[in-house]
Order: sequence, then structure tokens, then C-alpha cells
Amino acid sequence: MTLTPEQRITLHGFNNLTKSLSFNMYDVCYTKTKEEREAYIAYIDEQYNSDRLTKILNQVSDIIGAHVLNTAKQDYVPQGASVTLLVSEGPIVEVPTESYDESPGPLPNAVVMQLDKSHITVHTYPEYHPSEGISTFRADIDVSTCGEISPLKALNYLIHSFDTDIMTIDYRVRGFTRDINGHKLFIDHDINSIQNYIPKGIIGQYDMIDVNVYQENIFHTKCKLREFDLNNYLFGYTKDKLNPEEQSEIAKQLKEEMDEIFYGKNLY
Repeated sequence: MTLTPEQRITLHGFNNLTKSLSFNMYDVCYTKTKEEREAYIAYIDEQYNSDRLTKILNQVSDIIGAHVLNTAKQDYVPQGASVTLLVSEGPIVEVPTESYDESPGPLPNAVVMQLDKSHITVHTYPEYHPSEGISTFRADIDVSTCGEISPLKALNYLIHSFDTDIMTIDYRVRGFTRDINGHKLFIDHDINSIQNYIPKGIIGQYDMIDVNVYQENIFHTKCKLREFDLNNYLFGYTKDKLNPEEQSEIAKQLKEEMDEIFYGKNLY
């Protein structure tokens, strides 16, 4: 819903609503040997080091119309990275009228940041199974804002910034603000599904499940890639190097891993 200037509600003071978007992505890979596992972890740590993550979060800040106040970043030993930004709503002269359009946000051409009462964070978690050859990479991103700026506009860009097999997305509006007459507002925009902020082309690639608690302003969407090509999950070689039995067994392991992550429980 887009409010015209005539429709926009006049608030009493600052918009105190907190809008939080949590985006978790998972990349799954088959790494048969110790050398393959180490090479995969090293690749992930290089591909998603704190410098690159900082660039991604700065783009997120630009997309939602926030101003970065402070940045903290760290690469960890033996693996993983974190970035945090503190951000503020300013310097914004006028709130974009499309702030709450139920449409995907932009993709720019082109860490932790701190905002005034708002923040953007990312943490990465590379890991591997001790014996079965499965390695996974998880990135957790949180965009929490107050005021008029909306974190939902960053979702399209975040999806395109990571190679993602499974996504878990949560959006919640907390607290309340008041209009000029003192009437409490517990949400300041219409929303019925996070999927409305994901491009149709992306939606077509994933199986999706919604779990929404409308009365609590809590929205949850899980996504898992529909197409499965074994070549996309082998690190450093292709499936023609494997015999049919090996291909079948590896595909079975990978699909089971993705199902368990998607449903959030051990199934097999």
C-alpha cells in the first residue's frame, strides 16, 4: 500500500515502530575428502569475507534509505566473518512514496553497520559433516529499522547477493507509535506475505511455505530450490567423474540435507 501525501497519517513525534527483517541463507555442497572440505571452506571465507560483506550491507543501507553512522567488522579464525552497521533514518529530506509498495526492491549496479536506533548485521557460519561429505554455509542477516524506512526493500538485493539453496525469511513489526490524537498504531503498512516483496522470477525457482501470525504482525517464509543439478553441488569437478551409483548416493545425501534444513528437523 502506498499512501499519498493526503492519506499519510500524521504522527505524534517520531515513528517508534521497529521493523525487523531476518534473512538466513544456506548453501550446500558435497565435499568427499578432507582436502575438498578445506578448499570449500577457504573459498567461502574468501568469497564472503568481512570486506565484501561490508559492501553488501552498505548497499542495503542505500536501498532502504539509511545513513551509516558506524561500521564494525571481523574475520574469524578458523572461519567465518561478522559485520555490523549502526544506521540512522537521516539524512533523508523526504520519505520515498514507494517505501511500503508490495514489490521487490532495486538491484544496485554495483559487516555490521550502526544506525540511530537501527542496525544491519551479518554473520557467516561455514561448517561440514564429520563423516558424510556434506559441507554447508549459512549467512544470517538482520536489518532492523525504526522510523519510516522499510527493511523489506533490501530483500531482492540480498537474495541476489548470495548463492542460495534454502532461505528462511522472517519479518516482524514491534512496539507502537501514536498518531497526532494519541491513538496507538501497531503497524503502519499493509502486508499479508513476505512473498509480495520477492520477484516473480525468484518465486518461480523455489518451493515456498508461509507461516504468518497476522494478529502479532509476524511473517515467515521458507524457500527451497526446486531444480536439482548435481553439478551445482560438486566442488572442483563434475558428475561425469562419478559412476551412476555414486551420483545417485551423493544426490540422495544432498537432497536429504536440504530437506532437513528446509523443514528445520531431522527427517532421516
